[in-house]
Amino acid sequence: MARIAGVDLPRNKRIDIALTYIYGIGRTRASEIVRAVKVDPAKKTDELSEHDIAAIRDYIDKNLTVEGDLRREVSMNIRRLMDIASYRGIRHRKGLPVRGQNTHNNARTRKGPRRLVVGKKK
Repeated sequence: MARIAGVDLPRNKRIDIALTYIYGIGRTRASEIVRAVKVDPAKKTDELSEHDIAAIRDYIDKNLTVEGDLRREVSMNIRRLMDIASYRGIRHRKGLPVRGQNTHNNARTRKGPRRLVVGKKK
């Protein structure tokens, strides 16, 4: 089983698809990696030689920020926005949509389940 950047890649998938299991690598970047290290993208993960896996691992370590480092970087960027109290930071802090979406009808994913407002008894 190929283990790259702390992630066990699935055995029976093409290598260009299997690389997308790593946080920070999508389809485009996975095809770039495979092209750069000159591995056939149609090869399954379990068909790769140790040399191919080492080449992919070295390329990712040298050229990309993935997994824990990328997650840490993203969370630090969000924390910075919250600390400087920018508009986006305030939206993060309140748990509301950050990128200008409407909140009157939608945004249930960010706002959470509906909370019932009980009227005052007379």
